[in-house]
Amino acid sequence: MEEVIKLNNIDDYSRLFGIETMHPLVNVIDLKEASNFPNHFKVNYGIYSIFLKETKCGDIRYGRQTYDYQEGTVVSFAPGQIAEVEMIEGAKPMAMGILFHPDFIKGTSLGREIKQYSFFSYESTEALHLSEEERKIFVDCINNIRTELSRPIDKHSHRLIIRNIELLLDYCMRFYERQFETRTKVNRDVLTRFEALLDEYFTSGLPQEEGLPTVRYFADKVCLSPNYFGDLIKKETGKTAQEYIQNKIIDISKEMILGTEKTVSEIAYDLGFQYSQHFNRIFKKNVGITPTEYRKQSSQA
Repeated sequence: MEEVIKLNNIDDYSRLFGIETMHPLVNVIDLKEASNFPNHFKVNYGIYSIFLKETKCGDIRYGRQTYDYQEGTVVSFAPGQIAEVEMIEGAKPMAMGILFHPDFIKGTSLGREIKQYSFFSYESTEALHLSEEERKIFVDCINNIRTELSRPIDKHSHRLIIRNIELLLDYCMRFYERQFETRTKVNRDVLTRFEALLDEYFTSGLPQEEGLPTVRYFADKVCLSPNYFGDLIKKETGKTAQEYIQNKIIDISKEMILGTEKTVSEIAYDLGFQYSQHFNRIFKKNVGITPTEYRKQSSQA
């Protein structure tokens, strides 16, 4: 079995690639300066990493597929993720970016907001492709962080580095939103597939076997990570994927309440609820009244 290299801190990364550590908890990467770069390796990240690939020099595999690489591609990893790298024979790595340890952002605005940067959990073909103008912005942000790391540390250093990392991540969020816009047809295809899978789930008997459908179930079916899938659905519909699923459940439940003689408990079971009380709560939250009240109200209309 292939050994997985654990990158638990900045020094682990620096030693692997033979680069200078500018700070024990945060570092700017320029792999053109690397004195060592294995041809093939698998790493388990214990730190955050985001970098810009300048040219096609190899493949990175995360999850089930290889990243959709081309010049000007940004990829990112969060603690706990495993990536496999395969270099092209004789190719020199050309990538730049930053690493930062979770401890570096503890107690800061970035530490509190880090989960909003959902692209850290995107997979494979979900990499970000930058235009030339976007690439320049990315590089400028990295250079600003490098400049601050090169200065003698003072009482402002930590806050300024954090702010520059936040700026970089905010720009990446903007660039991803632009990418969602420019891939409208592909996104629409995913939405259409999602709607079909939802219908299929509730007509196939799966709720009785598997329970309520999850976002991960549908993300797997369309070969996307749950985060990327969720962001795509929110961009296309204005609703989260979970809200979209829940709306479908409510629509089907209304049909069953009015169109069948089944009890509320039987309807809840057919929809995948383990307990009818849970179904009652969800229905009332969305409709304003209980399933029983909805049936009674409709029969009196």
